[in-house]
Amino acid sequence: MDMDTKLTSSRRFWVKSSVFGLLGISTQHLKWPIGHNRQDGLNAENDSPDHRYPAIHLDIAAEIVGVSHFNLERLRELVDPRPELSKACWDWGFGDWESALGAASHVGRKDIATYLMQQGATPTIFTYAMFGAYATVKAMMDASPGMQRITGPHGISLLQHARLGLEMDDTDQNQVRQLIDYLEGLGDAEGPVYQPVSETEKEKYLGDYKYGDGMSDGFSVKLNMKKSLSLGKIGKFGGALLKTGENQFIYNGAPSVRISFTVEDGRVLSLTVHEPGFEVQAMKIS
Repeated sequence: MDMDTKLTSSRRFWVKSSVFGLLGISTQHLKWPIGHNRQDGLNAENDSPDHRYPAIHLDIAAEIVGVSHFNLERLRELVDPRPELSKACWDWGFGDWESALGAASHVGRKDIATYLMQQGATPTIFTYAMFGAYATVKAMMDASPGMQRITGPHGISLLQHARLGLEMDDTDQNQVRQLIDYLEGLGDAEGPVYQPVSETEKEKYLGDYKYGDGMSDGFSVKLNMKKSLSLGKIGKFGGALLKTGENQFIYNGAPSVRISFTVEDGRVLSLTVHEPGFEVQAMKIS
């Protein structure tokens, strides 16, 4: 078995196993507990530690952040054995970083957020806004004026977190309402305002774009669940594209990343990703 195959096998096993699998380890120097279930049928002597060991495997960080949006049961399976995993973070693309607690906060899952904090996750001003903690948010704002203009994961504003808390709240509506009134009164807690994109305009951008010969060397522009344009690795969904000008967008959660489309006679020919100090152009192929 070559090294790539061994690493692939190790990754597959690592995701499926329990406490020991969370470490991504299986060597002759480590002993499995009696009765441990090798779900993928691999032999212990064919496994090897992931190349990032002792760093936590990226797959588990991705899964923890992903399920923190909606699946408390699965989250408990992953985090109960290792509470430090409650602090997991993931980059959804171009530096759109999201923590597990950030995920729970921007979808209003107070039960998941509470669990993660109990396991050691650090709350932020966005978490407190989602909980409608007026006194805490105001104290943080007084200590750091201007924080209302900072956005959270995916470019979601502080005010949006608070409004979602109002929608999901089943306790003190007055406290949440007080926070929303306070943030609205500041005048700039809503976050940036972007230009609308018509259905016809969306249609012309949709498709696959290639910048290299490799199978994954490209992007796909698709419509996400909110029917907004999104940019991801070719064949996959990604973050939302937010319109700033004619054929000009930014990638949500990464304001320094600009996406421009080259259009001739109403037909899109290519897209260019502009990052600080780096650009990549991808030709439209479908």
